Amino acid sequence: MSKVMILTASTGGGHNSAARAIATAFKEEGCEGVIIDGIRTVSPLLDKIISEGYENSAKYTPRTYGKLYKLTDTPYLNQEHATIINSLLKNKIKQLIDEHKPDLIVGTHPFPLMAAARLKEIGKIDIPIMAVLTDYTTHASWVKPGIDAYVVAADDLKYLLEEEGADISQVYPFGIPVNPDFLKPRDLDKVRQELKLKDKFTILLMGGSFGAGNMKDFLCELAELKGDFQIVAVTGRNSALKEKLDQVVKKRDLEENVRVLGYTRLVSELMSIANVLVTKPGGLTTTEALLKQIPIVIPFFIPGQEEENVDFLLNHGLAFKTSRKYSLKIIVQSLMDNPERLKEMSERMRRYAKPNAARDLAQLGIKMIKSKGIVANSV
Repeated sequence: MSKVMILTASTGGGHNSAARAIATAFKEEGCEGVIIDGIRTVSPLLDKIISEGYENSAKYTPRTYGKLYKLTDTPYLNQEHATIINSLLKNKIKQLIDEHKPDLIVGTHPFPLMAAARLKEIGKIDIPIMAVLTDYTTHASWVKPGIDAYVVAADDLKYLLEEEGADISQVYPFGIPVNPDFLKPRDLDKVRQELKLKDKFTILLMGGSFGAGNMKDFLCELAELKGDFQIVAVTGRNSALKEKLDQVVKKRDLEENVRVLGYTRLVSELMSIANVLVTKPGGLTTTEALLKQIPIVIPFFIPGQEEENVDFLLNHGLAFKTSRKYSLKIIVQSLMDNPERLKEMSERMRRYAKPNAARDLAQLGIKMIKSKGIVANSV
């Protein structure tokens, strides 16, 4: 049985979710998938600094995070950045590779991936390496000598990666992998009953895995809409935010039409129930919305990759974004009052959905194992 090492990291929820979907897909193809947090395994302290640093900067100083993201997307600073990351991770990643003896390395996060790629570049390993980008954009951190294949979210990204220096024949626009369970049919009436929801126009409000953005203000604004509707707000792991929203609901007497949830395993069901998704545009959330064809309204994004995800979505007519004139309330009210607009966007989203991303990726990986490296893609 072939073994696949999947290198991830806990900066946001998307990298780990993609890693789990990839492991499942390889298992279904008869391979063993081993998921390793390539930062936490090396150093819990380093993981705490990087993961909590990302989360805190995204929540409290997003502009600073955005500037750092853009600075490291320049050739010189990216090289300096890579040198630092490699010095911290390379030796431990080599130990993990020696221990697990994988036939293929897949990376859903650029930090451990670049360390593995550097090991290959300097001749310390000779194993096929696949990069799986988990946003609708690219970054110089992903493009390194030693990487044999790049799996990206959409066709556009082939050309963006080529600009970064990748060989376009090694780029596969399969989509961002999502666990196949996400697309299984659900008993939506049972979920409505469980959450005390009615069968009417539903707005799903989300802020990512750690509840980023000013969700309190968004909830208050949405509560002022006219018509018959209900709101489901999901705060993720942010228990303080859930408590704050619960207080808003109670104070404003919104219990009849608002449900506030913390971390939940019902995201698939909620996206199937909802008519509109109000969210920040993380890579995984965007992918799930495309798969469910639920129109997206973006009131907030974290500068950096999410800002560039917005560019992709708007360029393809796949989302609405708030502005000074087009407030969240106005956009959602317009969609409520004009169901044809919702239908049109849902149809566009269906054309961009890639439900077989994980399966296609796994099948490519098996070919890479058999060929010991590059499998040229037809461009």
